[in-house]
Amino acid sequence: MEYDTIIDLPREKLLELVSLYAKNWLAHDGLWFQSIEHELGMDAAMEHDRNAWERFTVIEAKRIKEFLGLPERAGLDGLRRALMFRLYAPLNKAVITIDGNTLTYDVTTCRVQAARARKGMEFHPCKSVGIIEYGGFAKTIDDRFTTECVSCYPDITKPDSNCVWRFTLRDEGETA
Repeated sequence: MEYDTIIDLPREKLLELVSLYAKNWLAHDGLWFQSIEHELGMDAAMEHDRNAWERFTVIEAKRIKEFLGLPERAGLDGLRRALMFRLYAPLNKAVITIDGNTLTYDVTTCRVQAARARKGMEFHPCKSVGIIEYGGFAKTIDDRFTTECVSCYPDITKPDSNCVWRFTLRDEGETA
């Protein structure tokens, strides 16, 4: 069947389009990064990546928070829900567990690292970017969160995962 606009698409095609959009966005993100990496080296590419993510992650979190109708301090369940609506959520496989006041986000399959491996490139050293990205995202969802990297390249401590992040919801009186 032929469709003229997004509004005409049935649910199955809309879901397919969401995945396509996520792939397109991730391809663009990777291409600009690789352009800087090839021209100026990994250190410069990482600096620009951290700068971009510092701003983008807050924009993304605010829009998701509004879309989901989350309260100002959305807590663990709000963060769990928001993580599932990130731009790359349809592309990566992740396991989320909540234990007490802690949420663990375990990315078992990462499309970025898989693509770099497939192309014979060194893995993206994403830990320093992830600290900014995940920390900023969680704090935007609820300012009481602290973020800890459990495992992320180049510091892999859990070999069966691409990265693992721990978010702890502080009590009202605790300081970061």
